[in-house]
Amino acid sequence: MSDSSSVRLNGRTVATALVADTWRTRLRGVLLRRELPEALWLTPENSVHGIGMRSALDVALVGADGVVRSVLVLRPWGMTRPRRHVTAVLEAPRGSFGTWGLQVGDLVTVDPRT
Repeated sequence: MSDSSSVRLNGRTVATALVADTWRTRLRGVLLRRELPEALWLTPENSVHGIGMRSALDVALVGADGVVRSVLVLRPWGMTRPRRHVTAVLEAPRGSFGTWGLQVGDLVTVDPRT
């Protein structure tokens, strides 16, 4: 899992993300972490679960074009169903998306930090 990526929302950097881009890192996600990362980018992925989680997360389901298709709060032990046209999921501690101003239709990119 990489911790060297910037989350950009409509071109503006809003957070640093861990990137989960293998089966193993996507499976672990934020489980068993003492502190939640600022953000977690799961790719390729079209659904997530909160099994074993202790706190709610903001979740954005993102298409291949980087456009946010859906935004929701994932409660502990909850799950999303697989969604067509979703290729990545952005997770963050609850309340983060409100702070960032993230909404359906926004453009999200995750780029290595330079």
